[in-house]
Amino acid sequence: MITRRDYLKLSAAAGVALAISPKLLLADDSPRALITRAIPGTTEQLPVVGLGSSASFSRVAGEGDTARIRGILEALVREGGRVFDTAPGYGASEEVAGRAAQEAGLAEKLFWATKLNVAGRHGGAADPAAARAQLEQSYARIGKSPIDLVQVHNLGDVATQLAILREAKAAGRVRYIGLTTTFEQQYADLERHMRQEELDFIGVDYAVDNRTMEKRIFPLARERGIGVLAYAPFGRRRLWERVEGRALPDWAAEYDIATWGQFFLKFVVSNPAVTVATPSTSQPRNVVDNLGAAIGRLPDEAVRRRMVEHIEALG
Repeated sequence: MITRRDYLKLSAAAGVALAISPKLLLADDSPRALITRAIPGTTEQLPVVGLGSSASFSRVAGEGDTARIRGILEALVREGGRVFDTAPGYGASEEVAGRAAQEAGLAEKLFWATKLNVAGRHGGAADPAAARAQLEQSYARIGKSPIDLVQVHNLGDVATQLAILREAKAAGRVRYIGLTTTFEQQYADLERHMRQEELDFIGVDYAVDNRTMEKRIFPLARERGIGVLAYAPFGRRRLWERVEGRALPDWAAEYDIATWGQFFLKFVVSNPAVTVATPSTSQPRNVVDNLGAAIGRLPDEAVRRRMVEHIEALG
């Protein structure tokens, strides 16, 4: 068993990072299909691990490196992934990824999840004309209609912007709609909207060291038949810093976990409320590693508790 860092060093040294398949990251090296989960209320299945586009992905996009972004998206699709989560608020991510996907002929192969927010993170009223213009910009960038999923980002003026998304869904231009937040002070508002609105999805932060969603939001999502995109499954950088220089526990192999990235992701996607986890990365080899968490055995409740205890014991 090796750490993600050791694995990446080895693969880079061997020059094979882009050629490996997720099966090579499994403890027993056996080929298996990606685990999928149905969007609630439908028969549509999605691989439980996708790709996000904030953080390092956004930085690469901001450099205008379309070729590198294309390589990341190609790795996702080649290895069986589909879900790509982005937003106009993630710098150049939506624009550059859309261009790269169209150039590579991937636009129709991806499940595009983007966002709508002209109200801003700190609230305020959204200009309906500006919101509609932003949505049209997303259509142009992504090159796909209908867009699979559009969510109101960070609960920005939900009344105005969710109404616009409902119009787009009714017109057949958006397949699914929802709300997102990764801010604790907005969790109560999110719960209220989940009870009052007809939503297909929510997008929230969730990780082995960040389990607030298990208390109220996830049970409500299951009750209401709402899909969940899990953001920040690595705790942004927190979890990587916590396991720095540490080897995986031996028992992780029993659940086809070969790297810390897969450990973190298997905890997230083993929660039945989670439809897809969308870790962000700027490296194709990380995409492949992450997809390894969508293969093989998932932890049961007892093992999930053991995973939490193990991470907490690291201090």
